[in-house]
Amino acid sequence: MANILNAPTRWADQTTTPPSNNLWNKWLDIADTQAKNQTFWFVFSLILQGVFFLPVPALLIFYYNAPIIVLVITMALFFGNVIAGMGGSGIRMLLSLFAASVVIHLLMLAIFIL
Repeated sequence: MANILNAPTRWADQTTTPPSNNLWNKWLDIADTQAKNQTFWFVFSLILQGVFFLPVPALLIFYYNAPIIVLVITMALFFGNVIAGMGGSGIRMLLSLFAASVVIHLLMLAIFIL
């Protein structure tokens, strides 16, 4: 006989919303699966930005005569990632900010070099 103490709860693992084909929702699903690796993604983003993206303003300003706003954007994105990671924001915010930083830096490189 099933009562409240030993009744199986099958409804907890069933979702009522159908899976979405929206690109943003897929990105959030991927970010949610990486929640256990949040510290890795924080350290990875800091290392990658420190090695590859922090020299971008020097390259663009000195060799391609880019405006000083390139330095401001790079530093804002870098310190935004530092604050997001150390401030305890969620994995969605951390990965989205990192992805936005990658895209913005690639766009700046493409605009000034090409």
